Amino acid sequence: MERWPAPGEAVLSPALREAGADEGIDHRYGELTGTIQSSGLDEPTEWLAYVRPREGLSAEWPNEVVTGFGPASGRLDAGLEPGSGRQDDKAEWMFQAAVAGMFVLPGLVLLVVAARTGAHARDRRTALVAALGGRRRDRALVAVGEAGHPVLFGALLGAAAVASALLYDIHVPYTDYVISSAYLREYGWWAGLTPVAALLAVVAAAVVADLAQRRSTVGTRPHSTVPSAWLPRLAALCPVMFFLAVRGPGLFGSESVWRILISWAGIAGTILTLPAAVAVLTAAAGRVLTRHAQAHGLAGTLVAGRRTSTYPGATARLVTGVTVALIVLMQAVAWQGLFGSQSAEAQRTLDRIGRSALVVGTNGKVSASDMTTFLNRLPDTEAALLLPPAGGPNSADSPMTLYGGCAALAALHLPCPSETVRTSEVPQDPKLQEIIRWTTHGALILDIRRTDARELAKRAASSGEDSRLIVLRPDGQDLSVPTIKRLSYEVFPRGAGARAPGEEHVTAGIPNRDQGRWSTLLGVAGIAVLAVAAGLSGMAEFLRHGRALAPLTVLIGGLRVFRTSAAWSVLAPLALAGLAGNVVAAGLAAPVNADGQSYITRELLWSASGIVLLVSVLMWLWAATVAVRQARAWRPRGD
Repeated sequence: MERWPAPGEAVLSPALREAGADEGIDHRYGELTGTIQSSGLDEPTEWLAYVRPREGLSAEWPNEVVTGFGPASGRLDAGLEPGSGRQDDKAEWMFQAAVAGMFVLPGLVLLVVAARTGAHARDRRTALVAALGGRRRDRALVAVGEAGHPVLFGALLGAAAVASALLYDIHVPYTDYVISSAYLREYGWWAGLTPVAALLAVVAAAVVADLAQRRSTVGTRPHSTVPSAWLPRLAALCPVMFFLAVRGPGLFGSESVWRILISWAGIAGTILTLPAAVAVLTAAAGRVLTRHAQAHGLAGTLVAGRRTSTYPGATARLVTGVTVALIVLMQAVAWQGLFGSQSAEAQRTLDRIGRSALVVGTNGKVSASDMTTFLNRLPDTEAALLLPPAGGPNSADSPMTLYGGCAALAALHLPCPSETVRTSEVPQDPKLQEIIRWTTHGALILDIRRTDARELAKRAASSGEDSRLIVLRPDGQDLSVPTIKRLSYEVFPRGAGARAPGEEHVTAGIPNRDQGRWSTLLGVAGIAVLAVAAGLSGMAEFLRHGRALAPLTVLIGGLRVFRTSAAWSVLAPLALAGLAGNVVAAGLAAPVNADGQSYITRELLWSASGIVLLVSVLMWLWAATVAVRQARAWRPRGD
């Protein structure tokens, strides 16, 4: 800020002005005299206001006197020092761990797979270079030369992305988060070195993968094609483990520790057995495909079916990463949703009654005269006051007390008694139902007391923070929140908040909501990376064995065999893993709910499965194209 605001003035952040434009926030706190610059904000989207009340404030608790800004002005006050706002947020290591586990780790898997893709041909080349007298340094230079072009291209793309983030604010999709370019420029050197570090890391991985000593696969004995006996056994255990995870906890009491242990054991067992189940299903489909091809004389389909049914272990290895990532993602989203269940319930309250009733809470103590002025100036509204039980929520015999005039009680569908009336019945009015629901109480005991406006204002001014000053319209329509807030800052020294019953829990749930969004974004991105890694691995395995299919083009007179074989070697396992993994992951996450409502949305399921299907189709087309090109190169030039 250029200067500290004078009495009756306010300075707001740009994001707060934009978000509150419809509510006239520029005039809510007083005369707007400026905008907080980006250097005074943690991020561009921060909502921040410096307000100086027109009448001033006393130096008594809970107010604190500010004498200056900056270390040169004196001792820093606890809670007001720069950077203290992050104490209200989730720990940084939690976000860093999520990035490392859900995005960086799949990236490392992709790096290893990419470095070993086409290893069979490179191993033969490395052996030839060694036979010709080449040293490790020579082989390393050859590996650098081979990886140089794609790695350099990727580093340039990364540099372009970093440069864009340094020059412009980047809006991260789905999270509503903005990466501040001004903040990132403070670490410009580190950000600029990131593409260089990535380039060196990938080149080093390629060199290490090329020079690593591996057991020779050359021999005189043929490789065994007998399927492993443990795959069908693991596949048979998959439905058992799934049932154990979903239904097993219900066999124990709600307070039993065995509920959690059984659930975790079932989930872990499903993670271990699901890849085997997918492999066995794919192999079974391959046998059906083989019989169909033999009956109809389809050479390409016959080869595809035989290959699929012969190598189920390769299929299990191919789909493991995708299925595990899907289950972990759905569990993370479900548990994150459970942590924010109270916020979700508050949102349902808001959806049910809207803002037809508002709870007004003053910021600090106010006088009875100010409260009277506030209530008298409210346009076309009635007011009531709900006090919590005097003995606290644990007192079974202590009632809640509702004060209000006849018009306010009638708006809540209550009688207007001359004397106090006690009731334990659930009120008929949905507004009062939600107000009581979000008021701390024990047994439902409500005392209804008729009172005049003067006594109501006096009680509202002297009541504690747990009281509920209810403002509502007799016709049941929504109230104008901006009007009430603006009036509160005109009447009360520190203004007041106005929100629907329970709406404060919607705000309190924002950290959990944001963490859930980041988990979903990182998880879906990680699944995409793992799907690409699995697709590359499957494509490399297919091409390594697919060279033996080239002579078939002479016998069958076409190249369809490669497309069919690639579809069953790459497309079918990945697609089945995406679909089955989504269904199983959603089923495992279903017990983690509040009020029987699952936190796994259709949008998440469609996004996760759609990405896996898209990657599997692209990898299938790529593998088929490369195999066809290799086959054409094998054919005689006269063909």
